[in-house]
Amino acid sequence: MMYLKAALGLIPRPRPAQLPEAELSKVVQVDQAHLNEYQRVCGYRRDTRLPCAYPHILAFDLQMSLMTRNDFPFPVVGLVHIANRIEQAHALTADDELTITVKTQNLRDHPRGKQFDIVTTTAQGWQEVSTYLKITKQAEKEPREKAEPPVPHAIWRFTESKSYARVSGDHNPIHTSVIGARLFGFPRPIAHGMFTMARCLGALEPRLPEQLTVDVSFKLPVLLPAKTAFRYSHNEFTLTDRQTGKPHLSGRISA
Repeated sequence: MMYLKAALGLIPRPRPAQLPEAELSKVVQVDQAHLNEYQRVCGYRRDTRLPCAYPHILAFDLQMSLMTRNDFPFPVVGLVHIANRIEQAHALTADDELTITVKTQNLRDHPRGKQFDIVTTTAQGWQEVSTYLKITKQAEKEPREKAEPPVPHAIWRFTESKSYARVSGDHNPIHTSVIGARLFGFPRPIAHGMFTMARCLGALEPRLPEQLTVDVSFKLPVLLPAKTAFRYSHNEFTLTDRQTGKPHLSGRISA
C-alpha cells in the first residue's frame, strides 16, 4: 500500500509550495531476530547493541508516510537521497523501547532543484537528518581529471539489493527491479544508499565510539552488480568504483 500510494503520487495535481508541519511518532520495541538479520546483511557482529544506522529503518514507514501525504510538495518517487547525518549520544540496545518522531524541515534551493531534510529523533538520544533532492534541472558536466584509484583496505562485490530491501522495508523498484531502474534512467538496479553507508560503518565497527556523529554524502549510484573499493583514514572513509575510482560515497566520523 505504501508503494501504491507513492506511485499514485506521480499523477499530476496541484501541490503546496511548503513542507508539511506535521510530526509523526510511534513507540518501537526492537525485535532481536530482525536486528540480527540487519547485522548479518550489513556486515556487523551479532550483538544486542544497535548499529548507529539501524534506527533509520525502524523509522522508514513514518518517513514514507510523511512523503506520501497530500500536502507534501513533491512526489516521493524520483527523490534522491544525497546526504545523511547521524548523531548518537550513546549506544542504543535491543532492550530500549524507542520513541521515534519524524518531521520535515528546511526546504531550500539546490543547483539542480530543491532539497529538504527529514529529521528523525528518538527520546533516547539519537537523531538523523536525511537530505533529499528533487531534481528539476540538468547537471552541468564538468571535466574530470583521471586519477589512479587509491589502494583500498577492502574490496566488496555488491551483487543484489533484495536482502537489504527485506530487512529495511525499502522495496523501491529502482533498487530491486531492472524495469524499475530503467524507468529512472539506470541500466540496472542500484544499491540502497543507506546499505552502502551501513556496510562502511560495519567495517569500522570496532573503531566506532559509542558517542559519535556520522556525516555521509552520497555521490554516484552503485549499479548492481558492482565491485567497490572501501578505504578509511583516521576519521574519514570512502567507497569508490574499484576500476575507475569514481566516488560512490564519502563519510566522516567525529566523537
